[in-house]
Amino acid sequence: MHDEPPAPPAATTIPLALRLQPGQDLRRALEAAVAAQGMQAAFVVAGIGSLGPARIRLAGAQAERVIDADCELLTLSGSLAANGSHLHLSVSDERGDVIGGHAGYGCIVRTTAEVLLALLPGWQFSREPDAATGWAELVVRRPGAEPPP
Repeated sequence: MHDEPPAPPAATTIPLALRLQPGQDLRRALEAAVAAQGMQAAFVVAGIGSLGPARIRLAGAQAERVIDADCELLTLSGSLAANGSHLHLSVSDERGDVIGGHAGYGCIVRTTAEVLLALLPGWQFSREPDAATGWAELVVRRPGAEPPP
């Protein structure tokens, strides 16, 4: 008699590897990729590549800093929701100086961006006003979980 191996647990994440093309807006392309998969929640696991220009909002700043030159995308991580994303990146310039912060719209892929996403089927992420921080913050709704207060 052969015992069947136990069935693996249901996948909680689906990996999605992307290569973005020159001229694409990094943030818009990632949001579109998640929407095209019919998902409402995803995390950026990792991302590398090159940008030019890059738009970065530094900690505590209201305005974005524009780096209007070629730069290397060293790191990329964050969350993607149906109504907005929260992405952090670090880039280096031609001298190797590094700057990091919030990735804004208008970070344009120069040669490539290689990104690994973790899609979360059945989950819902949204950005909703938070009185304590003054920002639209992440609200997580999991399948079968109680709604947040």
